Amino acid sequence: MKIRFWGVRGSIPSPGQNTVRYGGNTTCIEVRSDDGHVMIIDAGTGIFPLAQTLLASMPLNVHLFITHTHWDHIQGLPFFIPQFVPGNKIHIHGAYDPINHRDIREVLSRQLEYSYFPVREAELKATLDYTTLRERQSVQVGDATVTCILMNHPVLNFGYRVDCNGKSMFFTGDHEPLYNIYDPEDEDYEEYKTFMDQKNDAIAEFIHGVDYLIADTSYTTDEYPQRMGWGHGTYDTSVAMARAAGVKNLIFTHHEPTRGDDELDKLFDQAMANYEKKPGDPELHISHEGLEFEW
Repeated sequence: MKIRFWGVRGSIPSPGQNTVRYGGNTTCIEVRSDDGHVMIIDAGTGIFPLAQTLLASMPLNVHLFITHTHWDHIQGLPFFIPQFVPGNKIHIHGAYDPINHRDIREVLSRQLEYSYFPVREAELKATLDYTTLRERQSVQVGDATVTCILMNHPVLNFGYRVDCNGKSMFFTGDHEPLYNIYDPEDEDYEEYKTFMDQKNDAIAEFIHGVDYLIADTSYTTDEYPQRMGWGHGTYDTSVAMARAAGVKNLIFTHHEPTRGDDELDKLFDQAMANYEKKPGDPELHISHEGLEFEW
């Protein structure tokens, strides 16, 4: 099993001399099963350089899993070159949009209207099929199984767990650990606390024991109070989730786009300094474009 990072930024691409080492593309992760089946999680701008490497292996049979449809997770999809080539098969999976009552195809196809892009969906030459997933639905991809769970974000966001021959990884997509929206004196406080605790426990159980947890770590703890409710995690909340789930490795990703390479170095060093590793705790890593793990 193998994972490779092609985009590690949140919100908006951030190219430039200050982001050369970590990279400026938005979220895209390539996952390969033991028998070589290709899965892609999210189609941020990182999917464009990934596509260049896939062209040598055509015809392709690729599964793309979308965590949610905010721009930084789908803005590279119109430029995914394999979808313009006959003979390729691209299977796209994602969540229903309950706000506008659209399935995943209806949401994504809006990008391929002349208002936004010069090529319509009907002009694509590859075979595309779409699956609108339900929570905890599994998809078999060769020798790998991909299963989704709802996370906490202002739109439906699926976290994806991939299991393959006893190996496993999980990506949160965008996720903010649930917090109580009521004050302790409010009558709904205890009821919401029960809901919140049950959901956080369910997520930890779903992730339990994975080899690699890839977690939305957009903010520092000091930044978080000004961004509460925006649907993102911090270095400290990611560590807490990894510990609760008993994972082996934790990878911080979805870096805030204003952070340069030197600042990310400092934040990771600070996270390591604050981390008193105990028996059973995970190893910590920070994502950058080109980072790979194979096991």
